[in-house]
Amino acid sequence: MPADGALLMLIDEQRLGFKVRSVPLDAPWTWLAKGWRDLCAMPFASLGYGAVFCAVGWLTFAVLSQHDVSSLIVVLAGGFLLVAPLFGAGFYEMSRLREKGERVTFRSVVDGCAGAVGRLAMFGIVLYFAYFLWVELSFMLFTVFLGGTEVPEASTFFHQLIFTNAGLGLLFAGVLTGAALAGLVFCLSSVAAPLLLVKDVDLVTAMATSIRAVHANRGPMLLWAAIIAGHMALGLATLFVGLLVIFPLLGHATWHAFRDLVDLD
Repeated sequence: MPADGALLMLIDEQRLGFKVRSVPLDAPWTWLAKGWRDLCAMPFASLGYGAVFCAVGWLTFAVLSQHDVSSLIVVLAGGFLLVAPLFGAGFYEMSRLREKGERVTFRSVVDGCAGAVGRLAMFGIVLYFAYFLWVELSFMLFTVFLGGTEVPEASTFFHQLIFTNAGLGLLFAGVLTGAALAGLVFCLSSVAAPLLLVKDVDLVTAMATSIRAVHANRGPMLLWAAIIAGHMALGLATLFVGLLVIFPLLGHATWHAFRDLVDLD
């Protein structure tokens, strides 16, 4: 039996997680449309939260540039994709409140998230471990392909990355490594963070539900992963300006994905 089949059988036998639904292949576009409606209905709250991440991105880039290691922004920005599900909790709560017809305020969002701080913190440890692993693997790849232990300057680095054999090897290996790690995190976190936010469940149950949701909807979830990756890449390529809209959009859409995929009853 394949390893993933054995894992799913174990999860099913232990009855971990909530019941998951099957969705049509084009469901991710519906989630995106609903996310856009949430963003338009709550523009100040959504864009204000998104602006925080733009500011953090600019500040990080400024600090790296000051220390002549701005090329590391590629590594840190890539790692942001791994921890983004945790930071989206505010958007999940906004969409949840709007779905219930309640008023969305800063205090109501904070109060809603406060009840799940402990559960989300445990999930955050898992995501930050993945982030740490990505950074360590990136430095190892730097050393293997480019040699030396110093981080190259941005102008030199990008020239090496595109116009040298070693750089192309680094790019290929980095993309494969990042995709594998991101795929694992995607399977574990697709619905785990919203579930931890709204239900008093343990981390294993939340991640098991996420794995089962991805496995039961491989086509739609592959499309959803591609949509997320494409949008986030666009946001990062615009020096974080695009995240002002893209991160809230994906955050709200993730809530609707969770509501479609998981039967809370």
